[in-house]
Amino acid sequence: MSTASQWKNPVIRWVDDRLPIFTYMDHEYQQFPMPKNLNYFWNFGALASIVLVVMVVTGIMLAMQYTPHVDYAFDSVERIMRDVNYGWLLRYIHMNGGSMFFIVVYIHMFRGLYYGSYKAPRELLWMLGVVILLLMMATAFMGYVLPWGQMSYWGATVITNLFSAIPYVGDWIVTLLWGGFAVDNATLNRFFSLHYLMPFVLFAVVGLHVVALHMTKSNNPDGIEMKGPQDSVPFHPYFTAKDSVGIGVFLLFFAFFVFFAPNFFGEPDNYIEANPLQTPPHIVPEWYFLPFYAILRSVTIDFWFIPAKLMGVILMFGSILILFILPWLDTAKVRSAKYRPIYKYVFWIFFADCIALGWVGSQPAEGNALILGQVATVYYFVHFILVMPILGKIETPLPLPTSIAEPVTGGGGGTSAGAAAAKMEKS
Repeated sequence: MSTASQWKNPVIRWVDDRLPIFTYMDHEYQQFPMPKNLNYFWNFGALASIVLVVMVVTGIMLAMQYTPHVDYAFDSVERIMRDVNYGWLLRYIHMNGGSMFFIVVYIHMFRGLYYGSYKAPRELLWMLGVVILLLMMATAFMGYVLPWGQMSYWGATVITNLFSAIPYVGDWIVTLLWGGFAVDNATLNRFFSLHYLMPFVLFAVVGLHVVALHMTKSNNPDGIEMKGPQDSVPFHPYFTAKDSVGIGVFLLFFAFFVFFAPNFFGEPDNYIEANPLQTPPHIVPEWYFLPFYAILRSVTIDFWFIPAKLMGVILMFGSILILFILPWLDTAKVRSAKYRPIYKYVFWIFFADCIALGWVGSQPAEGNALILGQVATVYYFVHFILVMPILGKIETPLPLPTSIAEPVTGGGGGTSAGAAAAKMEKS
């Protein structure tokens, strides 16, 4: 770790003597050792942090122009789009930023599932990530209500009504969320206040997530721990450069939707002002909620004393909460799917199952779509409750490398220039 005496600038040295913030940043974000074999899937954590900052900044700017009142909310959004300087850009960045946030976080989580990043000693790191996902979902849902279009209103009505299925306290929870006896002005005010607050809570949990990461160090594609300096490189300049490439590509992808397809992820009905007397023919949530919406609707019959509606709610929340105990459900001793010949294919079956649930959630709950949703829901839970525990016991993993440096450099310390030249001549 650097010391205060190493800072040449007298102002930085003076500050660091009293508050060692520069020493901390140098240690944690410059000298911090990273596994040298990380691939570009490890960029998505940094991308998620950048999108969060973009969402907070654009959200604050939009809040300055938004009016959280049922009589004015829809018109205030139209005013932002038409009359506020660059209001259209702020809104499109914020609106598509929500989808970008979920895209990078979902990729980040599936990467963790594939490479076993939830296994010891990173269980708490994974659990904090699941908390972040829950906070994102709550924030996104409340934000979707704010434009006060048809999908905003009816989405809020349908989703908040789910809590009424909870015995004894369900109606009380719904009344508390609504601030009355229907989705109305009090509901909009509450959702606006909470939507503004939640990103700052997210920042706090992301901070804990980063602290937990720096305590346990990053996992890597081989799923083995760093055994010495030969297995690592400092974060700067190696991974700042690598992250910069990922950020550049991602921003191009983000910009395409902002400038050329800003409504690609949205629903046309949300450009119609909310009307409590006219129900849309097909109510669907945002795309990132569709798999969970499919699970909710997959239950069509009562289970003993549990009504179908309550069972659907239990399964929907259970599909997220089960991720908290994933580190203990997976009994395999090897982390990475690279060295698990059966799990490698099981992972892609699970990925396809999630995609199928997303498609089912976008369709009416009838016919073949409903049957597919029920089958996919069953497999979703079977994957965690049966497949992962049993597979970990019966699967024979491939031999692990002795160190991270072995597959990267062909040995503990890399090849000499002469050996590298000889190798090129042979090839």
